[in-house]
Amino acid sequence: MLKLIIADDHAIVRQSLIRIIRGEYPDNEIREAGNGEELLTLIRESIPDLVVCDINMPGKTGVEALKEIKELWPQLPVLMLSMYPEDPFALKVFRSGAFGYLRKDTVHNELLPAIRLALQGKKFITPTIAELLANSVLSDTPKPLHELLSDREFEIFKMLAAGEHITDIATQLGLHITTISTHRARILRKMGMQSNADLVRYSIEQKVM
Repeated sequence: MLKLIIADDHAIVRQSLIRIIRGEYPDNEIREAGNGEELLTLIRESIPDLVVCDINMPGKTGVEALKEIKELWPQLPVLMLSMYPEDPFALKVFRSGAFGYLRKDTVHNELLPAIRLALQGKKFITPTIAELLANSVLSDTPKPLHELLSDREFEIFKMLAAGEHITDIATQLGLHITTISTHRARILRKMGMQSNADLVRYSIEQKVM
């Protein structure tokens, strides 16, 4: 029997993924988590064959949970799910040990092939991601400024660059407003910028959004 855990803070997304999986793996045990902490708790209770985890969840993010999973259960395959384009999030999650990066707008076509490969201990790599990985290896140019940010800082950077208010970001991520303000100050300092307008301009120039 196949044992999986699906972690996403939206129940409708979890149910959609479960329907896809049960179409090919009817004999399964699928447990659900709404955030990174719940995911880690479920894994501690019973280690699954595979985890499908959203990148952007309140509290402990999917990327933070991935790093902890790889420290405690390095052989456990994890597929990361995201609403963001492959560049630059895909490189971050692969470097953290993910077995695949699935976009939510294409997950219906990619989930089952990704699961098959992951269960064989292989990575699911799309042509776009393969090109990103190749370019990252071959490039001798300095790293862009946003790669100086931690995973949480990068997540908040994208939200600030998209014009979201600190209050809204705090609500979405389940963090206090002062925590978001502290992260914003660190982001500006690390990137040598003065305002949100600088972040917006940078994200457009670097095509980070």
